[in-house]
Amino acid sequence: MTTNVEGREVLQIITSCNNVAPRKREKSNDMGALSREERRRRRRATQKYRTAHATRERIRVEAFNVAFAELRKLLPTLPPDKKLSKIEILRLAICYIAYLNHVLDA
Repeated sequence: MTTNVEGREVLQIITSCNNVAPRKREKSNDMGALSREERRRRRRATQKYRTAHATRERIRVEAFNVAFAELRKLLPTLPPDKKLSKIEILRLAICYIAYLNHVLDA
């Protein structure tokens, strides 16, 4: 019975001690021991990250295609419905801008 009382006293002394630093929580998946590059790789491998990245990429490609379609509407070609690649659209736009610049200079 005296050991139980002594145990309580020791426990009270230990818990009331103010100079003990609080323990840091250990991460269960060892992310703290990994390098920055390894943490980045693991994060990018998650389904949530891949889905968000794919969504952003779809939005970017759609905006890119809309911009090319708008540019294509402004360029004169024969025949008007001729299918052009993106590089052809850019080359034609450069030539057309140069031509308009020449007309303005004349």
